[in-house]
Amino acid sequence: MSEKPNTYLKVRIAQMAVRQGDVAANLEEISGRIAAAGKSGADLIVFPELCTTGLNWKVNAGLEVPSREAIEHIQGECARNQISLIGSFLDFETGAKPSNTLYVFGTDGSVAKIYRKVHLFTLFEEEKHLEAGRQIAYVDTRWGRFGLSICYDLRFPELFRSLALAGAEVQFLPSAFPFPRLAHWQTLVRARAIENQNFFLAVNQAGYEGGSAGERKVRYFGHSMLVDPWGEVLYEGGEEPEAVDVDIDLTRVQEARNRLSSLKDRQPEIYNRSSGNL
Repeated sequence: MSEKPNTYLKVRIAQMAVRQGDVAANLEEISGRIAAAGKSGADLIVFPELCTTGLNWKVNAGLEVPSREAIEHIQGECARNQISLIGSFLDFETGAKPSNTLYVFGTDGSVAKIYRKVHLFTLFEEEKHLEAGRQIAYVDTRWGRFGLSICYDLRFPELFRSLALAGAEVQFLPSAFPFPRLAHWQTLVRARAIENQNFFLAVNQAGYEGGSAGERKVRYFGHSMLVDPWGEVLYEGGEEPEAVDVDIDLTRVQEARNRLSSLKDRQPEIYNRSSGNL
């Protein structure tokens, strides 16, 4: 993204209600939010999961061209507003089925990194409609190393431990977490931050994905969160769409790891051993 180191990162949380299958409407909102974040002086803006399309698999199957065009348009908006971006998009570059792909765009609109969602949510039948990713991913930036993940990944601590051991200092999670699992969301986001001694920034959808309660019963609860390496909730949103800037001081990661050396105190050589005897 840039070679100049900087320990302070200003992030715009773009919690939004995604309109199912309406790429044009979603893109219009995304473009406006990018422009506003650029004017606010944010370094980075983060959007929820599948923010241009939503999660209607039947509709999404016919969105290859508009999805690709939307990604290209967003790249241009990043360059125009000189802001980096993290978001999850429907990506048809993977073969027989599309993938749920997190893109990291630099301030010039270039692709700094992609991550394809590894853990597919069987409750929403994602495995029937999406190609699963096969590797973890992080990206090095002027602020530090960012770990990348999407929604259902939150329930798999191994992924985040692997990223932390690889040096990730901030974990990002675009998501579409619905009611009634708010307590799971709040608990797991804090746990992932505490156990890996890193910042965790999770941006969730809000509202009814179809635009109203009558169009879709699934309701996303928002509550986007920023948690620090000690598990302190620095920000938690409400249930409605919103745009909020949060500040991250990367020096706090090493401070936490120096004071409480839980990552260094691991004993990985014994974790796979088992014994049935007391």
